[in-house]
Amino acid sequence: MISIDLSHQTAVVTGGKSGIGKGIVELFIKSGAKVISADISYEEPYRVVNPQLVETQLDISKPDDIERWCDLLISEAGVPDILVNCAGTSTMDYVIDSELADWEKVFSINSTGLYVTSKRFAKEMVAARKSGRIIQIASQAGKNGYRAMGGYCASKHAVLGLTKVMAIELARQNILVNAVCPGIVETPMKHRERIEGGVIRGMTAQEIYEEDCSQVPLGRTAEVEDVANVVLFLASPLSAYMTGQAINVTGGMTMH
Repeated sequence: MISIDLSHQTAVVTGGKSGIGKGIVELFIKSGAKVISADISYEEPYRVVNPQLVETQLDISKPDDIERWCDLLISEAGVPDILVNCAGTSTMDYVIDSELADWEKVFSINSTGLYVTSKRFAKEMVAARKSGRIIQIASQAGKNGYRAMGGYCASKHAVLGLTKVMAIELARQNILVNAVCPGIVETPMKHRERIEGGVIRGMTAQEIYEEDCSQVPLGRTAEVEDVANVVLFLASPLSAYMTGQAINVTGGMTMH
């Protein structure tokens, strides 16, 4: 069995308190990394939990807050080796019934916040002459369209476009930029989407869950560990010749 060692590496994970982000934080810590977990629901600006974990409060929908947060992190912990942008949100409605405010909320977190964070840390990595990894948690919704998820799909398509451009621009500095495209993952956000989507479509959450499973060739939805394992690979030396990629973790549901 291959063991990945991230000792002496510092990783920043946005959206790190729950769902996929939490799974990534926990796996990185097991692999020896020091992890700075950022989430809107943390109560303190910067709290050292133990030698391997720092919790920081961040509202990624506010660019000015991101810049102040970056200043704080770099002053306290230096330029990170790894950035994982995992913070995300979704709304459920058909496009013709959707509200502009919902569209703007989704983009402010999923796309604009990710852009500001990626840009700032990439600039710091370049200035420090430091190779690094930027890993975007996108979605198979960045490659497909799904009913009642117009804003979410559009925002994740934007993430994949940014990933490709940054990979080209930062390649000579050996800063590798890749995306992971999860399929249907059992997270609190997915459970909420099933309830809201069920109301829109006249189905129960259980019926939507069963429909979800029926669409996956492997016959099951993903657990957060399935996604975190691929993120760990991209953060490791094993992926040293990969950049600009959008890796599906979908159980075969998306194959392009």
